[in-house]
Amino acid sequence: MGFKIEMIEKNVGLLIVLTLLTVSVGGLLEIVPLFFQHSTTEPVEGVKPYTPVQLVGRDVYIREGCYNCHSQMIRPFRSETERYGHYSVAGEFVYDHPFQWGSKRTGPDLARVGGRYSDQWQKVHLINPRDVVPESNMPGFYWLDRPATSSDIELKMKALRKVGVPYTDAEIAGAKKELEGKTELDCIVAYLQNMGTAIKDKR
Repeated sequence: MGFKIEMIEKNVGLLIVLTLLTVSVGGLLEIVPLFFQHSTTEPVEGVKPYTPVQLVGRDVYIREGCYNCHSQMIRPFRSETERYGHYSVAGEFVYDHPFQWGSKRTGPDLARVGGRYSDQWQKVHLINPRDVVPESNMPGFYWLDRPATSSDIELKMKALRKVGVPYTDAEIAGAKKELEGKTELDCIVAYLQNMGTAIKDKR
């Protein structure tokens, strides 16, 4: 046995192959069962696909790099639930492609920010955060007060439908109309106000 291990350790190519094989098998044994658990593949009650306005808002959120400072996942620890609300569950994110859980918290977690503040507060905060939170170090996003781009919204919704988001033909056909007159600021606020609202905060 000792000889065989020594032989593997001295043969770099064989060591790499066996290491990759071990990691692959171990990873598959951990990941594959999750696809068959309803709690990770079924939406929780109340979770709905993003509307076209929210979907554009989510794209703006990603484009502006909000995930670099804000996570969207509350861990099941008392210190987290007391501050942010009910811990996050997998069924809340079944329509997120890709999800925005993150782990960096220069700013607070946003998983339960939906409905916590008014639309007007959110808009003021995005344009100039220090107008409502004097100690904030978040930059202002004043340029978001411009028309939202909607030329590719139908293609995005069709692509999302292919990966399991249940958009209907009527919803896709009416997407551009729903975005008429909306600014990027309106869209990102709609996205934020929807965040985490399917699970009621019982604090």
